[in-house]
Amino acid sequence: MTDTLIESAEGATPIIPVTSGSFAEWISEQPDTLQSWTASTGFNGEAGTLSLVPGLNGDHEGSLAQVLFGVPDAPDIWDWAPLATDLPVGTYALASALPPDQAQDLAMVWGLAQYRFERYVSTDKGRPTLVVPEGADAAAAGRAARYTNLVRDLVNTPAADMGPDNLAEAAERLAGEYGASIDIIVGDELLSRNFPAIHAVGRAHDRAPRLIDIIWGDPSAPKLTLVGKGVCFDTGGLDIKSAAGMRLMKKDMGGSAHVLGLAGMIMDAGLRVRLRVLVPAVENSIAGNAMRPGDVVMTRKGLSVEIGNTDAEGRVILSDALFEAASEQPEAIIDFATLTGAARVALGTDVPALFSNDENLASELLSASKASRDPMWQMPLWQGYTKLVKGKIADLNNAPEGGYGGAITAALFLERFVETDTGATVPWAHFDIMAWNLSSRPGRPEGGEAMGMRAVFEALVRRFGTET
Repeated sequence: MTDTLIESAEGATPIIPVTSGSFAEWISEQPDTLQSWTASTGFNGEAGTLSLVPGLNGDHEGSLAQVLFGVPDAPDIWDWAPLATDLPVGTYALASALPPDQAQDLAMVWGLAQYRFERYVSTDKGRPTLVVPEGADAAAAGRAARYTNLVRDLVNTPAADMGPDNLAEAAERLAGEYGASIDIIVGDELLSRNFPAIHAVGRAHDRAPRLIDIIWGDPSAPKLTLVGKGVCFDTGGLDIKSAAGMRLMKKDMGGSAHVLGLAGMIMDAGLRVRLRVLVPAVENSIAGNAMRPGDVVMTRKGLSVEIGNTDAEGRVILSDALFEAASEQPEAIIDFATLTGAARVALGTDVPALFSNDENLASELLSASKASRDPMWQMPLWQGYTKLVKGKIADLNNAPEGGYGGAITAALFLERFVETDTGATVPWAHFDIMAWNLSSRPGRPEGGEAMGMRAVFEALVRRFGTET
């Protein structure tokens, strides 16, 4: 549960949801003083508006007595967000019960909408507190808010304070909270333990590349492995990005933030899985030892990769992590990565692109997406484009010429690494995400954002269940 969502409180200010369609009838049945107040302030129940009603007589005279809040006839989750952000600091409670799904939406969005990234500011304006609505699962609402906001915090933190070492520290804190084991392979140890692609991408920065490896849960439970791209800052390497292209590259570790947030939800809920989380964490920097266009990089799988462009580094580090994930033949591998601009051109910034080699897994994810109202869109692993990822002097090329179908070719590149040494294929889903809100909307402030994470968690709960 979030700090601003509480079980009970005496004297909480009542909130009365009203709809624009029924407001005229509703207000006609209220006391004359309330009718006069809404008429004089122009409140008519319009969705997203609220009226702070003072005590017009009696005990509450001169103080806030109740809140009227306009909602649509069939409110969406985000329609409740203005309540969490526009009310003055205080304690509030619904005056009457909502349908259970709406009560759950309000409880969850309360923590999501109140998010502010305040690490570098010196003032805290405070936040209003809500008594958990009747029928809502406070633990589930708090879990979703806490770990969505963890993703936001990690992505919003500037690269100076969120390098590979800091990302590893965040992973250690999470693992420690839930009693998970963690192994962090750093620097040249990546070479001795055969993770050469991660090393090649991250070796040019003075904060050494590393592979973060978390394991949690009953060893006999079904295996689930999450993989997240952890490029803590991406200059583009020697194929350097423009100033505009580099401005938001602190978010290029958004995939790693997602898998840490999802892992937190899984461990907190006690899913019946043996969970593994793999995060290759690097900075794609520029120095004399940076990988060059035209270089050939080896991977853990033994496939060689011709570097067509040093700015297509995410798939290179993921190749090592995905092959390690596949080596255990888990029931599913799910990866998150801020991988391609092509996915954003195709689907915009709000909708993650889903690729999968397993239609059952994809169907489960899409069904959960609809149920949780956390969008995603499946795109094709079009095998006709496989020839585009072949290298001229190596097995693969990380940046096919031409640029067409860029999100698909990136996914096809990754697909080569989700099979075992014996060629057995592992069910796999890949999310190509933005991890960033370009502007603020109700419940979704500008900046780092979790995209698809609630939907994936819902799918995993349906598949594996919880211990409680």
